[in-house]
Parts: sequence; structure tokens; C-alpha cells
Amino acid sequence: MNIHEHVMELLASAKAIAADYYATTGKPLGVTGEVAEYEAARILGLELTAARQAGYDAIERRDGAERRLQIKGRCLQENCKPGQRLGSIRQQHDWDAVLMVLLDQKFEATEIWEAERAAVVAALEAPGSVARNERGALAVSKFKAIGKVRWRREPNKVAACDAEKRAREPRR
Repeated sequence: MNIHEHVMELLASAKAIAADYYATTGKPLGVTGEVAEYEAARILGLELTAARQAGYDAIERRDGAERRLQIKGRCLQENCKPGQRLGSIRQQHDWDAVLMVLLDQKFEATEIWEAERAAVVAALEAPGSVARNERGALAVSKFKAIGKVRWRREPNKVAACDAEKRAREPRR
């Protein structure tokens, strides 16, 4: 087994533990960022950088060009409040675009969105929000407004997940 396969096995275990932990305690375990990075790499074929690489998390090689990507993840639980925000996006480092990986309550990727640097910087510098301006935290809805969908889970997989969940719920 190579290192990538081993990491994917570890993440599968971490996702199950994180989902169970959240269901039990109502608190996140804190693995969303790592899960988001590996889901983006797996789905989009990205090359993850070494841990603590300043500015970007992955490299994408496309049409002979290399793009540096920050990856932000957000686990959207059922009935979550609107206004969910992403982690801090730091402008001072080199990067070309940001990927937003949305995860369901089982930490499975549902969508991956991409926004180019110019659009992200403009959104972060727009007047009005301390979270945006000082902490570099964009709302999920704002990211969707400035970005584009790169990948979306097939609808039949969503339906299958929902049917599986309903089957486990107690009947009334």
C-alpha cells in the first residue's frame, strides 16, 4: 500500500469518527480542513503540498500551466444556520485561486467551488464586514456568488445517502 492509499484509509476512519463525534456531542472534531484537502485532491486530481506550505495547499497542472490553490472546507450539518463562513483566506501569500469544498454530515464532499484570486481579494476588501475585512473570512453564500462549481456529487448519490439515512431513523 502506498502512502496515498494509507492516508485515504486514515481519512475514511477520521470522517466516520468525526461524524459520530458530532452526532454525539454536537461539537466538531476539527478535521474538516484536512478532509476537504484530500477530497479536493482525490476528486480533482490535485497534488497536495507539504504540510504548512505558506499560501496554498495544492498544485493543479492543467494545459501546461501550474496553478496554486488554497483549499477551504465547510461541513454543513442538517438545519445549519445561514451565514456559515469559511476559514481565513490570507492575501499576503502567493496563490492563484481558492477551492471551497462543501461536506455533508458524514464528511463526504457534496460540491467543490472555485474562485479566482482577483474575485476573492475584491470580496475580502469590500467595505462592511469585520469578519471579511480583518479576518479574511468569506461566507459560503458569498463564495458561491463569486465562484463557479468545479464538481458536484451526482444527484442519485445524494438521494441514496438520504434514503440510507431515512432507513436508519426510528419510525413514528
